[in-house]
Amino acid sequence: MTTDLTHQPAHVQLQALDRREISSRELLDLHLAQIDASQINAVVTRDDSTAHAAAHAADERRARNESTGILDGLPLTIKDSFETAGLRTTSGAEDLADHVPARDAVAVARLRHQGAVIMGKTNTPAYCQDLHTDNSLFGPTLNPHDPKRTTGGSSGGPAAAVAAHLTPADLGSDLAGSLRLPAHYCGVYGLRPTHRLVPARGHIPRPPGWITSSDMVTPGPLARHPRDLDLLLDALTTPSPAENSPWIIKLPTARRPVDQLRVAVWAEDASCPVDRDTADALAAVEQALASAGANVRRTAGPVRFADSLQLFEQLLHATATATTDDEAGAAELAAARDLREDDASPRAAFLRHRTQTHRSWLRANEERLRLRETWHRFFADAQHDVLITPAAPTAAIPAGSRCLTVDGVERSFFDQTGWANLTSHVGLPSLVVPVGRNADGLPIGVQLVGPAHADRTLLAMAEDLTSLLGEAAG
Repeated sequence: MTTDLTHQPAHVQLQALDRREISSRELLDLHLAQIDASQINAVVTRDDSTAHAAAHAADERRARNESTGILDGLPLTIKDSFETAGLRTTSGAEDLADHVPARDAVAVARLRHQGAVIMGKTNTPAYCQDLHTDNSLFGPTLNPHDPKRTTGGSSGGPAAAVAAHLTPADLGSDLAGSLRLPAHYCGVYGLRPTHRLVPARGHIPRPPGWITSSDMVTPGPLARHPRDLDLLLDALTTPSPAENSPWIIKLPTARRPVDQLRVAVWAEDASCPVDRDTADALAAVEQALASAGANVRRTAGPVRFADSLQLFEQLLHATATATTDDEAGAAELAAARDLREDDASPRAAFLRHRTQTHRSWLRANEERLRLRETWHRFFADAQHDVLITPAAPTAAIPAGSRCLTVDGVERSFFDQTGWANLTSHVGLPSLVVPVGRNADGLPIGVQLVGPAHADRTLLAMAEDLTSLLGEAAG
């Protein structure tokens, strides 16, 4: 075999393993050679000896024709925010530079149970708290399409590693677009599954050893083909023996072929404008689906964009306070009390959300549940199978930039994740699909959104789009 196999999707690599065309150890070595030769700084921690032992065990199982997991022998990387037993996990933070967990995060344990070979950890900003992937421990991860452009964050290392063929797939995480924005910027597929399908225990932040996690963070896979995401979703929703779980999740399969799909397109909103290249890419997707027979129609959206975003920010800042120490919490409370009532600045909103009362949070949570019902009615009563939105306002912005410019107009830096955060707090499955490139050759994606537990409908549509758009999506 040649290194060309590393450029194939994960499901093709698994087929090669099953046909005995290559061993897991050989496939691992091909990927490790790719990582050695790479200049993008995506994989930041490795344990080659442990990975070789796992690959050897997979080869021996296959030689005995034993029943194996669906990922048996496949090399994978893992975002450095997930704890990995015996393998350094820093979440990009200096104070965790020497942290070696004793146990796997639940999502990692599930991947191992299905036979995945963990060959390394991929870069993330410190504690996953930036839209650029850079930190003082490892430095920046470079976008494989243009090193002067950002990979996005916080799953920038995973997205770049997948795009650069250093790994067939990676496990990322998404709270505020952290998986979907890098997938869009790096031109790969990224799935934020229906919330709570994949447990987040063992994800940092929260601190090492905590049982709880943010009420919005969702682990999810990144890959170069939608079929690979389907495989990983199977693995990530199958409990490992250590969980001692009585539950087995069987997600519905896609219900309709493309020519019977009812597709809504939310192409624009004044709260988060997109540039011309992004609008053109979305229009091309509309045209391709309509030409294939799908029922496609534009919508103004099921919710008010600005109101939804405001609620998301309130809930986001609240969940982030869980680990704030008493001294810092008291300082924030004092600063919030000193605010003028008419202060509508971003800093004032941040402080008010960080110090809101439990009653305020309960009411915000009630509003979240009502918003979720609004989304449900949009899909069920209005009979939409999938909603398509922009993934982000533009292609990848310059690395390190704190500005976002949309067709010459400066926007908030955080508008980058505005479209993603329509679904972050309501937990709907959301999938970024690469569909084209802009004039500079940078990838452009769209976001597919479905009702709760319709993850496979999104994956089936992504595969349809891959076929319909052909070379344009590459």
